[in-house]
Amino acid sequence: MIGGQDRPGGGTLTVLGTDLAKLDRLAAARFRAEHIGFVFQDFNLIPVLTAFENVEYPLRMVQRWPEQKLRAQVERLLAAVGVAEQRDKRPDQLSGGQKQRVAIARALVANPKLVLADEPTANLDSDTALRIIELMHQMRDDFRTTFIFSTHDPKVMQQAEVTFRLRDGQLFREEANHG
Repeated sequence: MIGGQDRPGGGTLTVLGTDLAKLDRLAAARFRAEHIGFVFQDFNLIPVLTAFENVEYPLRMVQRWPEQKLRAQVERLLAAVGVAEQRDKRPDQLSGGQKQRVAIARALVANPKLVLADEPTANLDSDTALRIIELMHQMRDDFRTTFIFSTHDPKVMQQAEVTFRLRDGQLFREEANHG
């Protein structure tokens, strides 16, 4: 719902000052494109596109940036997440950690205020998962964006500044536990 893909059955859902419950499908899509990046559990990279093309895709399809600005932004993001040297490889030529880095670059390429990450470490070994979480902390600081994670991974939860648990349809805020 926070990403504007589902609507609440009632009430309001305010994200970044906008009541998403009041938006029609087109307005919700525009809101997502302008304000929200997504990092999916299974990466959701387009298999026939290179890493560069996967990252540039949102700018070409939704934002329609000028060519020179687009290329510079994609190069900057690939470098920022540490996969500039993989720019011409397709997803099947990348490791799980590299795929997740490309997915993070894609999520950040349009300068969103909010990034929603669904189980961002689920398909990664523990060392790579820790590096991805550290990378997201760095990206949060460098790009001044907020990350919201949905996760079952206690290591990810320990890194969170604020933690909420969903239990029996109710959302509960928990105190930070930085063990």
